[in-house]
Amino acid sequence: MNTTEDKIQPWKTLSSEMVVNEKWYKLRRDEVELPNGVVLDDYYVSVRPDVVLTFPVTEDGQVIFVRQYKHAASNVFIELPGGVIDDHETNPMEAARREMLEETGYTSDDMELVLEVIDNPTKDTNKIYFYLARNAYKVAEQDLDESENIEVLLVPVKDVEQMVLSGKINVSGSVALCLLALRKLGL
Repeated sequence: MNTTEDKIQPWKTLSSEMVVNEKWYKLRRDEVELPNGVVLDDYYVSVRPDVVLTFPVTEDGQVIFVRQYKHAASNVFIELPGGVIDDHETNPMEAARREMLEETGYTSDDMELVLEVIDNPTKDTNKIYFYLARNAYKVAEQDLDESENIEVLLVPVKDVEQMVLSGKINVSGSVALCLLALRKLGL
């Protein structure tokens, strides 16, 4: 795919300033010069932490999902467990294990990185690390933040693809990881 002369060149950042720097949201305003010489002085970028998402499967073939309200979209969604990698965390797999435990009470000793993806490269800075957790087992009750109200759902692995295709699971990261994990599992 690469040619000897790459025709796609990166933009040059001329200046950058953080215009919103809150706990839940950070927004940066960049002044950029495009390869054709055009200067944009108002290119906004959401500065977001990297995220982990896990497809946990129990020994008896149940996939562990979470069901919760998401305010920006004003709806209740079925998703895979996951969340942000905290500032002090350096190992995405450990962050994935922590998030799964907090949200569901389940853990796994058999976790595998499926894929590292870019969430929204046009406007967001973060990556998402997709994990498959085999033989997940319950070790605790949920340990939720005061802003979280999460229902744990156990879904037979054979039903997951139809839930995605019918739109019952419709959050992009969960859709992608479900399909990737099912393929990895040979289903």
